[in-house]
Amino acid sequence: MAGSTRTTADGPQAPPLGDPRETRLDRLGIPHVLRWGFLAVIVFMTGNAVETNFVAPHLEQALGSRGAAAATIISAYGLAVLVGSYLAGALSDLLGPHRVMTLGFGVWVVFEVLFLLSLETGNVPAIAATYFVRGFGYPLFAFAFLVWINAVAPRERAGTAVGWFYVMFTGGLPTLGALVAIAAIPAFGGGYGGETGAMWLSIVLVVAGYALTFLVREPHGRRRLVPASESTGSVLGSGVKLAAQEPKVLVGFLVRIINTAPQYGMFVILPGVIGGTLGWSQSQWLLMSSVVYASNIAFNAVFGAIGDRWGWVRTVRWFGVLGSAVGLLLWWYVPHAVEPGSDGGYALSVLAGVVFGVMLAGFVPLGAILPQLTERKGAAMAVYTTAAGGAAFLGAAVVALVRPWGGDAGTVWAFVVLYGIAFVLCHWLRVDQPKDARH
Repeated sequence: MAGSTRTTADGPQAPPLGDPRETRLDRLGIPHVLRWGFLAVIVFMTGNAVETNFVAPHLEQALGSRGAAAATIISAYGLAVLVGSYLAGALSDLLGPHRVMTLGFGVWVVFEVLFLLSLETGNVPAIAATYFVRGFGYPLFAFAFLVWINAVAPRERAGTAVGWFYVMFTGGLPTLGALVAIAAIPAFGGGYGGETGAMWLSIVLVVAGYALTFLVREPHGRRRLVPASESTGSVLGSGVKLAAQEPKVLVGFLVRIINTAPQYGMFVILPGVIGGTLGWSQSQWLLMSSVVYASNIAFNAVFGAIGDRWGWVRTVRWFGVLGSAVGLLLWWYVPHAVEPGSDGGYALSVLAGVVFGVMLAGFVPLGAILPQLTERKGAAMAVYTTAAGGAAFLGAAVVALVRPWGGDAGTVWAFVVLYGIAFVLCHWLRVDQPKDARH
């Protein structure tokens, strides 16, 4: 849309709040100059998510008698996601977000191919190593774009812009990814072979997502975001140093890493429970997952806007933390309380999951909170992206540690305890928010 952005010597940038050249997208909270990047995230994350809801049982089947190693492989993958998420923020400061997105894309595609070839051999070290390295791919791509958003979006709409990022992120992982799996698995013959075919198809989506990034012309993404005077070592270590020196940033990190840990934990627990033990099918579990996280998509931008008006911290504490704890318990206990395998019971179980999906969106303002807790914005984003990716590691780790002695129900309650800790930690989150919203 011509004339929709202001222009500098470096190229187009997002207009400030209230500028008459704002487009409808700008007013909705999506910086118009980044519109293709938002689309790139949802397409890329859809490809990344195709396997999410079946990779645990798929690995167990591939490994046969060594299937117990699947949980360890997935936990190690989560660790790679955590490290990659930290690097996404730090490297974006050094290299520019688009170069980091390119790195994430390359890592994802190369090691996805190697992972799929390794599965054919049944070689456990090769499977573990390739899946681990692939774990660096999606956080480098997605969270580098989140840094780009924070470099461009007007501060007054930062929460809404982050909310739209999570609309796209969650739209792909797991929502559209699960829908692709529902269609692709039977198309490739069903069963284990169908799952393998679906994973090969996911590469096409990831390539398409990356290709869309070249339509983004905003200049911040293709240049270093920190002064040349800052050394590589100081930038790479800035997030760790910041969390150690500023307790409120560490608190924000802990709340964010707890945020979606249960989501990743349920990806491990529920496929075999909903799609097996309780009498429903794999397709029904995949459809349930899509509906639950579609509800999350619908409310990500809503809670971003609520946070901008009602207070970021207040929104996180009461909707994100408390609401998610209630929703998680409903999602676990309602399926066990209804008639196994019944249509009516399935519908009630989906509704229970939707409560969790909606309330999970209450954490969205955290993406706006952390950069406002300190003058060192880039380091704060490195902390935030580390926590966002680290949730995958924490979720898998809680399952691996608690499930052997506490069972599935004990694992769910362990996540509820973590939410209780996050609720208390929110007391120490203080942020100077525009419009004087109370928190």
